Amino acid sequence: MIRFAVTVSLVPEARGGPFVFQEDLAEASRKAVALGFHAVEIFPRSADELDPARITELLARHNLKVAAVGTGAGWLARKWHLCHAEGEIRAQAKAFIKEIVDLAGRLDAPAIIGSMQGRSEGSVTREQAMEWLAEGLNELGEHAARYERPLLYEPLNRYETNLLNRSRDAVDFVSSLNTKNVRLLADLFHMNIEEASLEDGILQYGGLLGHVHFVDSNRRAPGMGHIDFGPVVGALRKVGYGGFVSAEALPLPDPMAAARQIVETYARLFG
Repeated sequence: MIRFAVTVSLVPEARGGPFVFQEDLAEASRKAVALGFHAVEIFPRSADELDPARITELLARHNLKVAAVGTGAGWLARKWHLCHAEGEIRAQAKAFIKEIVDLAGRLDAPAIIGSMQGRSEGSVTREQAMEWLAEGLNELGEHAARYERPLLYEPLNRYETNLLNRSRDAVDFVSSLNTKNVRLLADLFHMNIEEASLEDGILQYGGLLGHVHFVDSNRRAPGMGHIDFGPVVGALRKVGYGGFVSAEALPLPDPMAAARQIVETYARLFG
């Protein structure tokens, strides 16, 4: 059964970004459950700023799950990523992601690698960057396996990375990894830029689909842009997707209005 999740950012540097709630987790959880969400997707500044036991207790009181935990603060606040020219920074990036994987695992959730995948630039050729990305995902995917949760890899649009932008390329790449514990995150905002057909993109992900950022073409709540969601929902059903649809959306016109629009649209589309 598809369940509904909403994003919560705990990163000051991410203010103004695509996170519906940008406040403390307790208040965001209270609002999320009141609106009808089943889970929160957490964007922490670091793993050591959160106590998994206290989060578990908090969410249990609200009957909420953790849909996923993001790693992007490693890039946003520190400029670390897996394809950096300096080996020490690549090592710091992997260590940071491992700590987030550990946090997510204790919350029975997967971790997401999006912006921390990095890019090919300067002295780093695309071939070298892809080699380092594969090395990182192999190591981190196996690290996540100890918690029996997948590692989620998110293809981004061309303006955010020059590595993997389209679903077919991402599927081929992930299928070539030594680890079998990496799944793909389909973000409709990125896909709307890169894919000729969102429906076909979802179908290409197939059984590798592990998570969905279900937002509109302008990164606002679904229904506030121009995506036709009928074929997307049909494709999710065809591939047998039963995970979370998560709103990594801008908090516009304000967080509560965006959240209401999101959950009402999800309920209409998915029942």
